[in-house]
Parts: sequence; C-alpha cells; structure tokens
Amino acid sequence: MSNTSRIAKNTLALYFRQIITMLVSLYTVRVKFEILGVEDYGIFNIVSGVVILFTFLNGAMASATQRFLNFALGRNDAEKARNVYSASLVFHALIAVLVIILAQTVGLWFFNNRLNIPPERQGAAFIVYQFSVVATVMGILQVPYRATIFAYEKMSFFAMLSIVESALRLGIVFLLPVILLDKLVVYAFLMCIAGLIILLIHKVYCNKTFEIAHFRYFRDKELLRQLLQFSGWTTFSGVASIGRVQGTNILLNIFHGVMLNAAMGIAMQVHAAVHQFVSNFQTAFKPQIVKSYSASNYDYFMRLIFRTSKISFYLLLFFVLPLYINMGFILQIWLNNVPEYAVTFTQLLLLFSLINAIIAPLWMSIQATGDIKKYQIISGSLVLANLPLSLLVLWMAFNPVWVLVIRLGLEIIILVWLIFFLGGKIKLPVLIFFCRVIIPVILITGGAGFMTIFLRSFFLSDWNRLIVSCVISALSIGGLIYWVGLDKQERGLLRNFVKTKIDSIKQRKAT
Repeated sequence: MSNTSRIAKNTLALYFRQIITMLVSLYTVRVKFEILGVEDYGIFNIVSGVVILFTFLNGAMASATQRFLNFALGRNDAEKARNVYSASLVFHALIAVLVIILAQTVGLWFFNNRLNIPPERQGAAFIVYQFSVVATVMGILQVPYRATIFAYEKMSFFAMLSIVESALRLGIVFLLPVILLDKLVVYAFLMCIAGLIILLIHKVYCNKTFEIAHFRYFRDKELLRQLLQFSGWTTFSGVASIGRVQGTNILLNIFHGVMLNAAMGIAMQVHAAVHQFVSNFQTAFKPQIVKSYSASNYDYFMRLIFRTSKISFYLLLFFVLPLYINMGFILQIWLNNVPEYAVTFTQLLLLFSLINAIIAPLWMSIQATGDIKKYQIISGSLVLANLPLSLLVLWMAFNPVWVLVIRLGLEIIILVWLIFFLGGKIKLPVLIFFCRVIIPVILITGGAGFMTIFLRSFFLSDWNRLIVSCVISALSIGGLIYWVGLDKQERGLLRNFVKTKIDSIKQRKAT
C-alpha cells in the first residue's frame, strides 16, 4: 500500500471513530451535566485536574516512545523497536508509581488546603480524587500499547477501540439515574472500571498482533540515554502544557469557585470534540512525517509539513466558524442551563484550536529530528507564561475571560516564532510558508466569516440563523479553499479525485 493510500485509509478510519465518539461524548456530557448539576460537574473537573497535574512525565515519555518507535520502524529496525517498547513499559510503570506518590502527598495537601470546594461536598470530592488517581494510572499504563498501535498505523483498531470506550461511557451515563448512592462518587468509580477494561484490551491486542510487543530484558544503554534525553527536554514542555490547562483551571477555582470550573469544563468538552476532527487527520500523518525524515526523503517530508498544516486548518474551520457564530444558541439547546462565561470560554478555545492546528505539524517535524532542546526551552517558557499572567489578571480582579485571551495571544506568538525557528532548523522556506499557508488561511477565515455573519443577519429566527450560517460557511469556506487555499497542483489532484469517484459510481450503476 502506498503512503498516500495508507494515510487516506487511516484518516477515514479515524474520522468514522470521531463521528461516533463525538456524538456519544456530546450526549453524555449533557446527561452528566443534568444529573450531577453545575456544582458536582465543576467539582469533578477541578478534582481530576489536580491529579492530571502530576502526569507531566507521562506526556514526555509518551512523545519519546512514539517518536523512537516510528523512527525505528521507518528504518525497518525491528530489534530497536522491540527495545523501545520494552523500555517504555518500564518507564511508564515507574511514572505510574511516581504519580501515586505525588498524588497522595503533595496532591492531598493541595486538595485539603487550597481547593475551593463547598464544605458539604468535601467527603465526596475526596473519594472522587482517589478514583481519579486510579483512572490516571491506568491511562499512563496504556501509553506503550497505544504508541505501538500508532507506529504500525493500525488506525482501524484504534477507531474500533475508541467506539468501545465511548459505549462504556454511554452505559455509565444510563446507569446513573437509577443509582441511589452519591452519583458523583459512583460516576468516578465506574469510569475507573471502564479504564481498566480499555487497558486490558490494549494489552491483549498488542501482545497478540505485534512481534515487538513482548517485554524482554536488554542492555542498550545508548537507547536508554536517548529516550531519557528526549523525554527530559519534553518534560519541560509537558509541565508547561499541563500548567496552562490545569493550572489556570485551579486559579479560576481559587478566585471564582467551582461554578467557573463547570463553565471551563463545558468549553473544554466542546474544544476537545471539535479538535479531534483535525487531530485524527494529523495522527494519520504523524508516522509518515517521522518515517520520511528517518528515510532521508526530505522533499516528501517538507510537502507533508505544508499540506498537513494548511489542510488541518481548513478541516477545522468548517466546524469552528458556524459553531463560533452560533455558540450561545447551540449551548442553550445542548445544556438548557448554560453556566456563566461558558459561551465566551468556548469561543476563545475554538480560536485557540485553529492556531494549534497549524502548529502541530511543525512540532511534529522537530520531533522527527530528535533535536528538541532549544524548541522545548523556548516554546515551553512561552506556554508556561500563561500561569503568572493569568494569576496577575485574576489577582487584579480582571474579567476571567482574560485568562483565555492570554492563552490565545501566546499561542499566536509561538506560531510565528516556530516558523522562523524551523527556517534554520530544517530549512523550512519561511517566506513560502507564509505565502502558501498563513496568508491563505487568514484570507479564507476573514472572507468566509464576513459572508456568513452578513447573510445570517437577514434572518430573525435562531434556528434559521443556525441553518443558514452552516450552509453559507460551508459553501464559502469550500469555494475559498479551492481558489485561494490550494495551489495549481493540489487543485488538479482534487479534480482528478472527484472525477475518479464519479466514474466509479457510474460504472457501479451500469453494472
């Protein structure tokens, strides 16, 4: 199978997964919000967020595992891939132990002395905290198996497993109304059981499917050094990323209480659901980016960076634009009782996801090189700057919306810096990247946004505005992408693809 065919097949599998999981997620969030209520929903988000703070090492080692597995398989080095897998099992087991220790010491102190939780829900929140620790540990232990599945590009199985996980979460939501015990505690417990089931499926599948997925003792000290060095620099970025999300969420709790955590939780759910569409696309491309670099196929490597960056943005814009314009009405339909600030929080996170869609393929290219020290120091510092700046605006009693305005502004700065950084790092043609990626996405976003907002203003009904804005935004984005966002070669490939599909349909009808 060619690289292009493999990417297309994997992307389709991941999109099918995403449609199912997004629908289930949106439904379960609504039901969970209604059953738990604003207060308990906010408690669950802030308590689980405290535990996630201690997983900074997990993200670093996960990136290292994925990169070195892709690199080894790109060079057809099964021996090294097997060693990477074995080392990853040991490292993630150690990380899980460390998370338990930190959560039961520093985490408990912070829980008891700093979180703003209503006194009557302290007991339930403590139990939820312990279940969150267990669920987090099981998530950490999944990483080596999931990295192996991605490295072999078995996206169909990953899509199927994600649907199974969504079905388990849906089943949990259906059980909640008939349970007489504290629903917040029961929900946390059942999520742990679901996590255990998914972990076991990962393990059984990998052990039976992949030759490298069997632990063995080895003495490749150089590989261990490379893994630790790579993950060491990634750790700083992981700390910064977790601090940006969970740290600011904790600050909002300290200054404004669990109600604002509920609003942020809703915003994060919408952001995660929408961003998954582009994340699936990028997940299908990531192994090819690393493998093309390891095979010294630099022309293909550079084409992947350009196309993944701009197509990621285009795919996301189809969802973000109508959602952004109609966010108040959509949340009202979805939740009925919309927490204060939820609309603005969600809109700002959607804008953030558009910027991040362009950034992701750029940092994938840096990971492919393995030389990430300078990138991690500078980008991690900019990301971490969210915490002191957010603390400053909240301490000065600014509107809490400024927390996400700061996040959006810093992400734009990271994007601009990263483009110039890659100009020296991998010889990325900076001027061409601006002309072929950045300028087109600005023009398409501005043009489609203006046409959609202008035309929807002629309709008074909220439902009519929603329908019209979805249709107009899709047509305007599609037209502008074809004429402004694609180069001549890409337009030709698109026409040929459409023509092939039409001819195929005609042939099937004729037979």
